[in-house]
Parts: sequence; structure tokens; C-alpha cells
Amino acid sequence: MMTNLFSIFDPSTSIMNMKMNWISSMIGIMMLPTYFWLMNNRYSMMVMKPLILLNKEFKILMNMKNNKGTTLMFVMLFSLIMINNIMGLFPYLFTSTSHLTMTLTMALPMWLAFMLFGWLKNTENMLIHLVPTGTPTVLMPFMVCIETISNIIRPGTLSVRLAANMIAGHLILTLLGNTTMNISMNMMWIMLIIQMMLLMLETAVAIIQGYVFAVLSTLYASEVN
Repeated sequence: MMTNLFSIFDPSTSIMNMKMNWISSMIGIMMLPTYFWLMNNRYSMMVMKPLILLNKEFKILMNMKNNKGTTLMFVMLFSLIMINNIMGLFPYLFTSTSHLTMTLTMALPMWLAFMLFGWLKNTENMLIHLVPTGTPTVLMPFMVCIETISNIIRPGTLSVRLAANMIAGHLILTLLGNTTMNISMNMMWIMLIIQMMLLMLETAVAIIQGYVFAVLSTLYASEVN
């Protein structure tokens, strides 16, 4: 039973040794460039206005007034994660963000780039971050060890947080869907209402997790600048 339950997260569908399930993560990316060829309309404004507001918020978090365009990377990261999370709620579409292969690929190179930039360009600033302000002299060696460990595990916490939240919601929906097949017609309406509410909750979680991933990445970038 457990093998069948977790098989929804297994990208095993293949044609001619090509992993077809991973193509679902590219559908949203292929749809985005069409905005560059369309005139402004209500639909495009509905999509772009939240991204513009998010870009302004990231600029405040990074406190970078001179480097224009720096926050666009994090806005696109939010868009990529949100689109993949929401598309995973549709039937027969694979949720790529539920795999560490996808989440760790986004978190690890970005964290590594931040660390290399910080230690090569702002070494003194990085050393200051290892000892919080007001730390007693006796506790300074322990704080350096704690801060070093917390910096090292950052890509793991980013990727595991996103993957675990996606897996948890999909598992609940799968369990309820399997249970619905074996209940009476009177209880089926109640189960359908519960599933619809959970689907709305998962849609909110999909957006929130993309926002959390992007905001934490922005904060990590602001520390090394």
C-alpha cells in the first residue's frame, strides 16, 4: 500500500528512456514568454501587478537602491515555484517541486554563489555575522560554531521545507481520494466538500511556499552584500 501511495511522487513514466513527467515543469515556462508579444490587457495586468509589488518588497529586504534588476531573479524564482506547485494540483500532472532533485537544484547553487561572493568580496562582513551583537566573550566560540552550522544547512532547509509541504498536501488528498471510493453516497458529499476545501488550502500553500522560498533567498543574499 505504501509503495502505491508514494508512487504519485515517482517520476517513472517514460517513453524511449525519457522522463516525461518532468516535462510538466516546463509547461509554465513555455507559456510565460507569450506576454512579451501581447498588448496590455486585464489578464496580463492581473499577473504582472503582484509581481511588481513583490519586486518592490524584495528591494526593501535587500536594501539595494543602486543595483537595479537584482531582485528580478528572486521574482522569477517565486514565479517558477508557484507555477509548478499549482500545476501539480491538476490531475495527471507531476509535481516537480515535491522532489529534492528539483528543490535542491534551485537552493544549492544559489547558496553556494552567495557564500563565494560573501567570503571573497565581503570577508569582514561575513566574519561579523558569525558573532551576533552583544554576545558574551565566553560564548563567542560556541556562537561561531552554531552560526557556521546554520549557514551550512540553509540549502537543505530550503529544499526540504518546500518538498515536504508539497508531499504532505498531496498525500492527504490521495488518502481522501482512495477513501471516497469505499464510502456510501450519503457520506460522499461530505467527503467532496472536505476535498474541495483541502484543494483551496493546497492552492494557498502552493503560493505561500513559493513566497517563503523567494523571501528567504532574498534575506540570505542581503546578508552577504
